[in-house]
Amino acid sequence: MEWRDTGILLAVRPHGESSAILDVLTPERGLHAGVVRGGASRKMAPILQPGAQLDLMWRARLEEHIGSFTAELMRSRSAQVLGSRLALAGLNTVTALLRYALPEREVHLPLYKRTEALMDLLGQDDIWPLAYLKWEVALLEELGFGLDLSCCAVTGATEGLAFVSPKTGRAVTADGAGAWASKLLELPPVLLGEGDADDLDVAAGLRLTGYFLAEHLAPELGTKPLPDARARFVNVFERRITRP
Repeated sequence: MEWRDTGILLAVRPHGESSAILDVLTPERGLHAGVVRGGASRKMAPILQPGAQLDLMWRARLEEHIGSFTAELMRSRSAQVLGSRLALAGLNTVTALLRYALPEREVHLPLYKRTEALMDLLGQDDIWPLAYLKWEVALLEELGFGLDLSCCAVTGATEGLAFVSPKTGRAVTADGAGAWASKLLELPPVLLGEGDADDLDVAAGLRLTGYFLAEHLAPELGTKPLPDARARFVNVFERRITRP
């Protein structure tokens, strides 16, 4: 068995004395693992950095085996995260969430394309948090927990959407919410493509997507909590907001 594909390197795990196991996200094979012989060597260290875009060849005797990779660097993204705590935290949360949420060897081509585009924006700290928020919305959608912000779940109105139901993920207007408003989640204008999309608005959006990641996605995955990397990214981002 063998195949060739491009892939985004998500993680490198030691394997034996000199090899490493790579976790990669590919367009045609989804989340996939494989062993790289000599992957723990100094020669390979600059190549096998999380976020790297790799040209991959996978081989195995049987499809269900972990198999082995040969990997060549197409482009590195290490320079984009050097000197930026936000970019490094962002890279870590994307790679951690993908490994956490995606089943192995299940193809998610739209999510792959969004992830590659998001990775290419690393280092552009002024626009990256908004792009990341949109990526989380897409991640929820891809995994069956998408938000329905098209119209009010109560009245059918498409204007004045202000809340989201924590149970259904559907938008609700202030009139539709009525006395239940205090039990609903705030819907920031940025998720409707409205407003200035400033950092405060993006932070509110991350609180909303974070709720659905923690309360809807995570329970479906068993007892595993969300990766700590997401909380660290949000913390770094929110410190930027409060900085004088």
